[in-house]
Amino acid sequence: MTVILYSHESARRHVTPEGHPEQVARYDAVMAALDGLALERREAPLASDAELLRCHPAGYLQGLRDAVPEAGTRQIDADTHLSPGSLEPALRAVGGACAAVDAVLAGEARRAFVAMRPPGHHAEAEVSMGFCLFGTVAIAAKRALDHHALERVAVLDFDVHHGNGTQALLWDEPRVLFVSSQQSPLWPGTGAVSERGAHGQVVNLPLPPGSDGGLARAEWRPALERMRDLAPQLVLISAGFDAHGDDPLAQLDWDDDDYAGLTRDILDAAGGAPVVSCLEGGYDLDALGRAVRAHVTTLMETER
Repeated sequence: MTVILYSHESARRHVTPEGHPEQVARYDAVMAALDGLALERREAPLASDAELLRCHPAGYLQGLRDAVPEAGTRQIDADTHLSPGSLEPALRAVGGACAAVDAVLAGEARRAFVAMRPPGHHAEAEVSMGFCLFGTVAIAAKRALDHHALERVAVLDFDVHHGNGTQALLWDEPRVLFVSSQQSPLWPGTGAVSERGAHGQVVNLPLPPGSDGGLARAEWRPALERMRDLAPQLVLISAGFDAHGDDPLAQLDWDDDDYAGLTRDILDAAGGAPVVSCLEGGYDLDALGRAVRAHVTTLMETER
């Protein structure tokens, strides 16, 4: 099956301080892992302000632009930094996600993967945090709803850290089912089962430290059945690969096959709906590359 890959070399220009886990080498590891796969490769376009304003106020956008340093890096959060080249790839991450939504809904392909950095699922409406500047997947969901007039969208997040930003941005959105699995306890400290959204459309799946991908897939099963019953018109994935047992920032014990297996479970439950997956975390370079390749090669499988 054709999968469209959206990427852009500007991802190498978002520079973080030496030793920072969200480093330029992550993009290189992902692109090397995808080398040789029969993907339809497209440049991720820049997002317009109109797209960003679906989730972020104008003052926030201007504040980020004003904060970009002329040289070096500037810390804007406990672990989030800007460099002179940071905004372009962040805008292309959003633009790539929106272009992917347009492409799969137009029938150009059924699946797409957006390989950009920085990640996005921790960014709240007016807060940059957790390496994230813009709520990439939430913005893509809003485009699907408001531009394409969809009525049922599923957003699934299997990053090891809770997608607090995506949850906050979609909290009041009854047309989106948001499901997130995450290690608990772990930063940012959100993602309790009791956090259910304004319309009961949020499902959180806390996972204990040391647990493996088998437990995770079992916990995901009822949520994916709920998605199957919803019959979504589009599935968006926040694809973080930091639940891997080799990752330095958390204590879950997934392996490469777990990512392939969970991806296959998602595709089976999607019921033929188009799928767009966007890169989030993953900080051991070797594990990131292997897990991304397992995820994307599974996206390439023929629908069952």
